[in-house]
Amino acid sequence: MNIACYLHTAWLNESIRSFLASSGFHCERMASNIALSRALLNKQFDLLLIEDGGAASEREKLISWIECRYGESTPFIVLSGQRNGEFAAQVLDAGAEDHVYLPVEGIELVARLNAICRRLKLKSHTRKICLGEFIVDADTRVFCYQGQAIELTPREFTMAWMFFSKPGVYISRETIGNAIWGVDSDIAGRTIEQHVYKLRKKLQLNAGRGVLIRTAYSQGYRLELCSS
Repeated sequence: MNIACYLHTAWLNESIRSFLASSGFHCERMASNIALSRALLNKQFDLLLIEDGGAASEREKLISWIECRYGESTPFIVLSGQRNGEFAAQVLDAGAEDHVYLPVEGIELVARLNAICRRLKLKSHTRKICLGEFIVDADTRVFCYQGQAIELTPREFTMAWMFFSKPGVYISRETIGNAIWGVDSDIAGRTIEQHVYKLRKKLQLNAGRGVLIRTAYSQGYRLELCSS
């Protein structure tokens, strides 16, 4: 799925785009509403992801922009950092597919994107990883070893996908915490260590199975393939 992202907050933009990319979505950043409008004239996107500015004047501009898009078919989601039922209703009435309050966990945002795909029957890339005798299918949320499914919680599956989609690359604790618990969550390193430990145990990751998760306290965690 090709997504245009117009997110004002720099750290939010990087966090969300990084997680969506690791989940198989292609995201293109738009630096301004003008850049977004120009891109829509020249490119085809499957979905728009837009953060409202927060201020009343910025929200009025966003509603006006949405209303000017009447008749256009590209679906969009609006992200808001402040709870405001009236604004959420305006956004949905104007044609948004969804309105999401921040902070939002990465797994929830991906689930919402997938729900929109199913509802609108949008085409999405098959997201399946095969490493050794492991298969990770992000579309069905099924993790298998030698054809046998291993039951994982949503957070465990998201963590497994992050590791298996980037073998050999260290993933920081901050990246894991932001992607799984939300960009504003204050997750202690010990909590992440416990989840990595449980994942190793459930998947029985060891040299015999050809896959390990290494820990480097200064860099994070890395999935490694073991030579037979």
